[in-house]
Amino acid sequence: MPRTQRNDNFIDKSFTVMADLILKILPTKKQAKEAFVYYRDGMSAQADGEYAEALDNYNEALTLEEDPYDRSYILYNMGLIYASNGEHQKALDLYHEALECYPRMTQALNNVAVIYHYQGEQAKVAGDADAAEALYDQAAEYWKRAIRIAPNNYIEAQNWLKVTGRSAMDVYF
Repeated sequence: MPRTQRNDNFIDKSFTVMADLILKILPTKKQAKEAFVYYRDGMSAQADGEYAEALDNYNEALTLEEDPYDRSYILYNMGLIYASNGEHQKALDLYHEALECYPRMTQALNNVAVIYHYQGEQAKVAGDADAAEALYDQAAEYWKRAIRIAPNNYIEAQNWLKVTGRSAMDVYF
């Protein structure tokens, strides 16, 4: 039984009904509709903490999805799973791939910056100040890109950029 038929709560059931209606109404290719079903099932599994199932669904969605924008969200969600499991390099690879599909995805830009910042903190604790600074600089570049796109977001990152002297700009728009 597909995951979407197992949803227990009202919100999941409502989303599934609406998504199914939209899929039936929209003039979309069968392949794109199938990709969306796998993506939707992946999101549901991910929300339930069933990461292996979510990744299976996302991988199926990737084989079917042709639209770069939609592919970027599939890749982004896969990156979230790997990041939450501490597999930062795999997460970075997926976020970068998502950004190749859609360079203005601020969530992916922010998450790349967060990982680089975390790695900088780890290098600092390990006593490698040069590596830490290089990683902080990488984090800064990704946060600047995200903030330029969404100037009202990432306030903590904006403050960090100012405090560390990595940004001369007071306003990003």
